[in-house]
Amino acid sequence: MSTDPLRVGVLGAGYFAQFHHEAWERLTGAHLVAIADKDLARAESAAEGLGAEAHADLESMLATAELDLLDIASPPPSHLPAIRAGLDAGVRALICQKPFCGDMTAAEEATALAEAAGIPLIVHENFRFQPWYRCIKRAIDAGRIGALHQASFRLRTGDGQGPRAYLDRQPYFQTMPRLLVHETAVHWLDTFRYLLGEPEWVFADLRRMNPVIAGEDAAHLLLGFDGGVRALFDGNRLLDHAAENHRLTLGEALVEGSDGTLTLTGDGAVQWRAFGAVETETLLAPQDWPGFAGDCVHALKAHVLAALTGEGAFENTARTYLQVMRMEAAAYRSAETGRREPL
Repeated sequence: MSTDPLRVGVLGAGYFAQFHHEAWERLTGAHLVAIADKDLARAESAAEGLGAEAHADLESMLATAELDLLDIASPPPSHLPAIRAGLDAGVRALICQKPFCGDMTAAEEATALAEAAGIPLIVHENFRFQPWYRCIKRAIDAGRIGALHQASFRLRTGDGQGPRAYLDRQPYFQTMPRLLVHETAVHWLDTFRYLLGEPEWVFADLRRMNPVIAGEDAAHLLLGFDGGVRALFDGNRLLDHAAENHRLTLGEALVEGSDGTLTLTGDGAVQWRAFGAVETETLLAPQDWPGFAGDCVHALKAHVLAALTGEGAFENTARTYLQVMRMEAAAYRSAETGRREPL
């Protein structure tokens, strides 16, 4: 097997793609060789200083860059065509941003194509790779809180008030007919799966609080798991939480069990408290993380590189991520019917 760094190309040079580019630049075992974007000037700006080629389209990049791995960081309508093109070009692996392909039909087709070709297709759902959730998972598995009873996350981004809500960073949020669950809460649907296993049902109550936007910006999602375990996502983009950087954790979490409680605070710290005790133990201290939200983009890509060399199994393969999309769809059905929706 070759020990040369994998040749990586990124499709996309928009707002979030910058975190993809920067993460690849810091990773050993991979070399970012090309960036493609329909706005060539934007691709050239992103590639400058990275030693990467800039391309105006995916076809040009695939024809000339000899990629081992295609990283898709472009809008959902482009995902299925890009996956098909990458497979046709003979890449060894694919990573694709969420929302994955935009709809279930396209996502299932992309999944089937990759599986038929025997090529790993990983959905870039990075929140489970944030260091605080990895820490919480280790504590659960080590029995620090005993029998798990419930988990909750309070999303409080504080960026959804007034007529200029979202315009400075992601203006398309204002016109999305489905916002909070489709774009944001899916991160915790997947994170709850990572921490607790597969849920059995979902119940949703959704609200639109800011009249200038099209979709929902507040939501309560209740998930039921085997053995009576529950998870609650309590999200409201108009409210904030105690943090200097509201985009680090985006809120606060509790994971509670028979023998103790794990607490995530807005500075990225994880505390453990034994049942009946007052004092706490710090399991993860606040840090000045590079990259995005605890450097989770870098962590996900490092995971993919490791799995490609046989170090552990892939997380968030396209096949397993289809369940997150089913959970999202069930949440919207529940909001319409007012009933629990089975999964």
